[in-house]
Amino acid sequence: MSAREFTVDDLKRILREGAGADEGVDLDGEILDTDFESLGYESLAMLETGSRIEREFGVMLDDDTLTDARTPRALIDAVNGVLVPSVAL
Repeated sequence: MSAREFTVDDLKRILREGAGADEGVDLDGEILDTDFESLGYESLAMLETGSRIEREFGVMLDDDTLTDARTPRALIDAVNGVLVPSVAL
């Protein structure tokens, strides 16, 4: 059974549901390499985002994952890194 992939659309939805969206930020634009702070999401918003990702995708994200992932691309890659199903030998 393969795990569901975490996509930029998943992240945008979770960000909007958990913390809303800053009026001056277009989440539908090219945001993959934009700092979360520039997008209007600071530490509390990222903690809420991490909690929502964990519940929805059934993964555990350590605190370093959320603090080290400064852009949507980095967070998506980190989440997909823990979603990858282990290969049976």
